[in-house]
Amino acid sequence: MTRYSDVNRLRHMLDHAREAVEMAGGHCRSDLESNRQFCLAMTHLVEIVGEAAARVSQQSQSRWQDIPWTGVVGLRNRLVHGYDAVDLNILWTIVNDDLPPLIKELEKILTAEQ
Repeated sequence: MTRYSDVNRLRHMLDHAREAVEMAGGHCRSDLESNRQFCLAMTHLVEIVGEAAARVSQQSQSRWQDIPWTGVVGLRNRLVHGYDAVDLNILWTIVNDDLPPLIKELEKILTAEQ
């Protein structure tokens, strides 16, 4: 038996996505280049969102089809395996444009699962 349920994995995705968006709110795109700690934090938070998504069962992924599972997991893989070639413009866009709708969808799912 796994240590965490799929609902717990969704909670991990939500918590880390929220943290990334909240942290980015006090910064601008250029801070990813000038502030190494901020850049590492953003990268790591997005990696965790993807790692948690990868651990959600295929059955649950099929159930919650409004989550872009392939993209979320693929981004995690790109960040981890392409660590030396991360496009900071793309990372910034993901945090600011893609994570907020993901957060809303995760909140909707988790509310329904309670």
